[in-house]
Amino acid sequence: MRGNGVAQCAIAAVLFGVSAPLASELADDVSPFALAGLLYLGAALAVAPFVGRTPPTRDSVRRGARRLVTAVFLGGALGPVLLSFGLRQASPATSSLLLNLELVFTTVVAGLVFREHLGRRVVVGTMLVVAASLILAGGGDADVRWGAALIGGACLCWAIDNCVTAALDEFAPAHITLLKGVVAGSANFTIGVAVGGWPSAGHVIAALVIGAFGYGASITLWVAGARRLGAARGQLVFATAPFVGAVVAWTVLDDDVTTRAVAALMVALAGAALVVGSDHAHEHLHDSVVHDHEHYHPDDHHPHHPDDGFVGRHRHPHAHAAVAHVHPHLPDVHHRHAH
Repeated sequence: MRGNGVAQCAIAAVLFGVSAPLASELADDVSPFALAGLLYLGAALAVAPFVGRTPPTRDSVRRGARRLVTAVFLGGALGPVLLSFGLRQASPATSSLLLNLELVFTTVVAGLVFREHLGRRVVVGTMLVVAASLILAGGGDADVRWGAALIGGACLCWAIDNCVTAALDEFAPAHITLLKGVVAGSANFTIGVAVGGWPSAGHVIAALVIGAFGYGASITLWVAGARRLGAARGQLVFATAPFVGAVVAWTVLDDDVTTRAVAALMVALAGAALVVGSDHAHEHLHDSVVHDHEHYHPDDHHPHHPDDGFVGRHRHPHAHAAVAHVHPHLPDVHHRHAH
């Protein structure tokens, strides 16, 4: 389970990491609202063919509606707009590396607000990423610092979104991505067109393609992985995304390679590596619960067998009886207990 979750979050990181510097190339020609909207509309197009396979139940919608609205507004609407404004102020490589602030905020919110178990390795890793971000934001002119503040605001929005969606097991990852794309993407694009007019057809197509891979596929994979690892650990793996973005900016977009940026990359990479081996074991109690999320049979928490006899990874509403046991675990959808 841990290996699959790490792989999903890592692939999500690569996709998003490539998208950040590519999107920055559009930032000067497309208004921030329109760009944010197009990226998420592209995400919706990418996942639309998959959402009809396992539609959520009416009860799932009722239980998860409030958290889903929070995720759509902060993660799909406000965060991308702040990022789009920030991309206009900072260079592509610097913007990519500053996205590591999402890890910091996710760890703080997960630990303090959602009571997610962190552990020493996650805390130390997060502190290293903080140091890397300070190395980046400490230099440069006022525009760079203002861009860093805007990107930091986007990262805070996504941190809250991360913690909410990691535990939002009432919906499949593709459902969450689709709603973010359709609702938030449409709203931001409408505002962008009203304020700045229609972007060119070439810019529209480019933004939709970037959004399909860098947001649609990336968000869906991250949500699936974070449900296995927990929000903080999932984001620690995802923190490799800015490294990918910086390399793309340096090699493809001919952005300047600075000593400050390389030093920040090395420090942040060391922090992200600490997620490996951060699980723990102790006796813990699971309360009885009925929920609906992706799982497979059999594992420690899914000994049941569905009536249709289906095996392998799938989803359906199912019940868990109360149980106390000991095994290595992470703060996944079944381990939200206090420590």
